[in-house]
Amino acid sequence: MPRSIAQEQDILHLPPPKRPPRCTSRRIGIHTSIAGGVQNAAERAYRLGCNAFQIFSSSPRQWAPYELSRPQCEELRRLRDQCDLKPLAIHTNYLVNLAASNELFLKKSVEAFRGEVERALAIGAEYLVLHPGSFRGTSREEGLLRISVAIAAATTQLDLARVGLTILIENTAGAEYSLGASFDQVAEVIERLRDIVPIAACIDTCHTHVAGYDIVSEEGLAQTLQLLDQTIGLKNVPVWHCNDAKAERGSKLDRHEHVGKGRIGKDTFRRLLNDPRTAHAAFIAETPIDKPGDDRRNVEVLKRLVRR
Repeated sequence: MPRSIAQEQDILHLPPPKRPPRCTSRRIGIHTSIAGGVQNAAERAYRLGCNAFQIFSSSPRQWAPYELSRPQCEELRRLRDQCDLKPLAIHTNYLVNLAASNELFLKKSVEAFRGEVERALAIGAEYLVLHPGSFRGTSREEGLLRISVAIAAATTQLDLARVGLTILIENTAGAEYSLGASFDQVAEVIERLRDIVPIAACIDTCHTHVAGYDIVSEEGLAQTLQLLDQTIGLKNVPVWHCNDAKAERGSKLDRHEHVGKGRIGKDTFRRLLNDPRTAHAAFIAETPIDKPGDDRRNVEVLKRLVRR
């Protein structure tokens, strides 16, 4: 999972890069802190060598929304243009559960998600990433229907297509009652909403691995990508979350590791980054910061894996 804002306070003032960021043919970035204002996230991303990035638009574990000012949004847009930081993905608050069976909680989640959409529109983000949620208290089928209805309700009278904002359903690790561990489930939500709102998928490598898909062996990755293409469509995956995994395949444990240091390994990321079918996508890390500079190192590892 992305780090919380509180965990990122140690990178408030990054030193300027010693040299211009390494250029690649892929869009590569990392989840970046908005501490001090959303506009600061763009500068941090540039200083980390990114040409794409992800943020929270508010605290990820509180219902109270973060108040965005027009100057903050305008400065963020200016810095993105100046530093060629595109795309920008926003990760939805973790509390939001659009599949909730409790009507009061569902109503609160729909209101919070609409706030996420409104902030994404104000910021000018290209993508808004959403976990499908938990179907506890009902059936999986009912949960998938609920999230589709809730997204439609939350985006009523908001013209996402006009400003280029797309909602991305992220696959999950497969914990009990969670939706989205299979590509089929993500595809079902996308298909239901295709004619209602701009929608696609975000695929997380750690989640894919611990949900049980083989992406470690060359043959397994090829088969998994083929299945992904047959269900969701590789063209409908504009963002990949590039996270290595601490846990074994099929464990359903969502524990991110530094790129190349976990159970997935560098070879998978090298194949994924250089596959011509993923050339349109952005690759964004959500890796831990165990010591200063880990964020920069993970970005550099991804960039070095891209063939010149």
